[in-house]
Amino acid sequence: MEGESSESRNKARLAIMELANMISVPMSLNAAVRLGIADAIWNSGSNTPLSASEILPRLLLPSGGGDPENLQRILRMLTSYGVFSEHLNDADGSVVVVRKYSLTDVGKTLVTDSDGLSYGAYVLQHHQEAMMRAWPLVHTAVVEPETEPYVKANGEAAYVQYGKCEEMNGLMQKAMSGVSVPFMKAILDGYDGFKSVERLVDVGGSAGDCLRMILEQFANVREGINFDLPEVVARAPKIPGVTHVGGDMFQSVPSGDAIFMKWVLTTWTDQECKQIMKNCYNALPVGGKLIACEPVLPKETDDSHRTRALLEGDIFVMTIYRTKGKHRTEEEFKELGLSAGFSSFQPFYIDYFYTILEFQK
Repeated sequence: MEGESSESRNKARLAIMELANMISVPMSLNAAVRLGIADAIWNSGSNTPLSASEILPRLLLPSGGGDPENLQRILRMLTSYGVFSEHLNDADGSVVVVRKYSLTDVGKTLVTDSDGLSYGAYVLQHHQEAMMRAWPLVHTAVVEPETEPYVKANGEAAYVQYGKCEEMNGLMQKAMSGVSVPFMKAILDGYDGFKSVERLVDVGGSAGDCLRMILEQFANVREGINFDLPEVVARAPKIPGVTHVGGDMFQSVPSGDAIFMKWVLTTWTDQECKQIMKNCYNALPVGGKLIACEPVLPKETDDSHRTRALLEGDIFVMTIYRTKGKHRTEEEFKELGLSAGFSSFQPFYIDYFYTILEFQK
């Protein structure tokens, strides 16, 4: 057995220390969003490197003060994960090292756009108090898989609470919009599967952002149906050409030339997915297609950012939404589609997280 002073043992101890303390990363990211650091540094596009002391006055803190040293500690840690770039004043010969920070491309995803959207809401939505109560119970998904850790911690399912709590539902919609808009821009640039569609149904469309963007780019799509739970569409804004319809996808789905959905199948069991897809199949004409955008797991496991992001999302689904809901491989999605009646399947890898899955009737 190797001695504890060997390089491999040193690396092993370091790795487990990093993993054990990794909660510092999402919680610091959460703090950065709550404080509005990205908008303060971005400053309408200047992205000028700023010290913690220079950032503080821009944060509009209730007290008007704040602790620059603690802010710098958060900035420095998130710099090690690529959210910020650090700029030191070593070159000018100063005795005191001043650290300044600007946004990386990762950090820019937290900047609020002209529509008030960013990935910031997605960060906050994942770290709400009700969500955080579930995480110490992840092991129970193995011991008692019939009940989600979230339900054990909160007494009822997440989607039930969204329907009851306006604040949670509002944050969820804003989070989904913040994620959907840049994703949709990416697929509208690289995917032409909407060209032959006149009536498009978005299942689980939330506020209708995806349909709005599709209709703006594809003039042939004359009618959009935003289909979601009644309490969700009741709060959806008016969008030209889009009709908001409330209902239950497990009962039926509105008919259309094509059906679109994003991050819907991943939160349900295989049997539930088959039912949803069967209802979609029944709502389509011969030649119609289901266009599903879902995280697709790689066949083999590695330590790439993509694989880690997908597998982390898989554990999130298991913990918060359904213990047997899951991210799936391409082959698993293909089998689900065939079992629901679809005759063919084709994946399109455009976005690094979501894959476009075409199921043809």
